[in-house]
Formats: sequence, structure tokens, C-alpha cells
Amino acid sequence: MPKLDLSNAPVKTGSIYPAPYASQMAGRSSLRLGDLGGLTQFGANLVTLEPGAKSSLRHWHLHEDEFVMVTEGELVLIENDGETPMHAGDCAAFPAGEPNGHHFINRSNSDARFLVVGTKAPREVATYPDLDMMVEMESGKANFTRQDGTPLPPIGDKND
Repeated sequence: MPKLDLSNAPVKTGSIYPAPYASQMAGRSSLRLGDLGGLTQFGANLVTLEPGAKSSLRHWHLHEDEFVMVTEGELVLIENDGETPMHAGDCAAFPAGEPNGHHFINRSNSDARFLVVGTKAPREVATYPDLDMMVEMESGKANFTRQDGTPLPPIGDKND
């Protein structure tokens, strides 16, 4: 396999989350290494979190496994059982179907990076346990709803 030239990797910033949640992902970017390498069965991304940034809303996947390895800096893993400090070389695994909502936050004063590898299921459902929200992904399209499948309220609704 040829060595990947990271300077050619697609960069993703921003979020697919609906408002008002999308703005909470400021300070996060990722190099799409799997896309660069032409991988189709799993994704591999090198995620950078600036100080104060978080990786995502706390979530868990129904059909996709996730594996994370911190490559640089310090992060805090937040999951159902609490908080765990993570340093370069530390790893975490999230098997598909286990309802353990998780995400990472950079509480340090320096950028931190982690490699995340996950399966690419043809159809995926992710649940956000801190919100009444889930997403169904199919054919590259995201459909965000409440956890019972009903539509999310309009932006600014006081029930959100």
C-alpha cells in the first residue's frame, strides 16, 4: 500500500448536526484518511480538537463499531460511566449496539488529536442520550428526529 500524503487528505470542518447543535462543534476538524486511501468498508479520520472543543455530541451507534486512539495531547472521554483522562497512546473501543453514549473534550491549553476508525454500515442509527435526538443515515443522507422518530421541533422551540 502506498504511503498516504496527508497534505492531500480531504479536510472536514463543521457539522451535519441541525441548529442549534452544529455550532457546538467549533474547533473540531478531521483529515479523512480513509477517503484519501480509497477505503470503502471502514472510515479512518485523524481528528484535531482545539482547546475547549469537543468531538461530537455524546452518542452511540446501533450498527457501527468505533475505535479511537489518542495520538497527541490530552483529552477527556465522557461516557455513561463518567470521565476518563486520555493521553497519547490511550485507546477506547465502542462496539455497535452498546448504548454507551460517548464523546471527547479537549480541556487542555493545546491542540489534541485522535485517530478514529469505524465501520461504514449501509444504514446507521445514532442516538444522543443527553438530548431527545437520533439520526438515521442512509445513502449519505442524515435524517435527524426525536428518539421516538417524530420530527424535531423548529429552531428556538422552548421544548428543545
